[in-house]
Amino acid sequence: MNVTQAIKQRHSTRAYLDKAVSNQQVQGILEVARFAPSGVNMQPWQVAVVSGESKLSLQQQMQTAFEKGEKESMDYHYYPTQWVEPYKSRRIATGTELYTALNISREDKERRIKQWEANYRAFDAPVMLLFFIDPNLETGSYLDYGMFLQNIMLLAEEQGLATCPQGALGEFPKLIKNFLNYDQSLILLGGMALGHEDKEHAVNQYRTSRVEVTEFSQFFE
Repeated sequence: MNVTQAIKQRHSTRAYLDKAVSNQQVQGILEVARFAPSGVNMQPWQVAVVSGESKLSLQQQMQTAFEKGEKESMDYHYYPTQWVEPYKSRRIATGTELYTALNISREDKERRIKQWEANYRAFDAPVMLLFFIDPNLETGSYLDYGMFLQNIMLLAEEQGLATCPQGALGEFPKLIKNFLNYDQSLILLGGMALGHEDKEHAVNQYRTSRVEVTEFSQFFE
């Protein structure tokens, strides 16, 4: 598999097989992903690899908090506080495609809530990765972190694994940091599901679209 294939083949996977991924395999991915570039080599990434009983316990706590309406504030704004075009339309289209693939109607609030709740289980993937950053760092380190995350996803693809980057896993920062015994001052960026894709599941059959290069690029000679 070359880089082009890995980039085009990667997609956000929301259903996984009940098949384990070893810590050694995850460590191997991180061993290579760490070569991502970062400004003055700050390497801002801090990763919690959660699986097994720890994952089951953590996801249960998040699901319970969600069901009780015990919302927390994220450590930062992942999404805009006010949606404008064209981003608003792209967001709506993505949600419509997801629920259409699952045959969930707009009126079926219960199934929509259940589908959203699956976020807190990392869609039942065997591994949940959680990503933290030092609060003393600035915007440039967030850019660096994105390259690190992309490395993880492409390396997983190379190894026949699937991923789903998840902002939703940053919605319970205090709960997660308490569970992991992490310093509350750290910023929880979000997480990622990692495992073997259930290729037969309907939710993995659709693909989001991409705008053409001519819509976002200008060439100057």
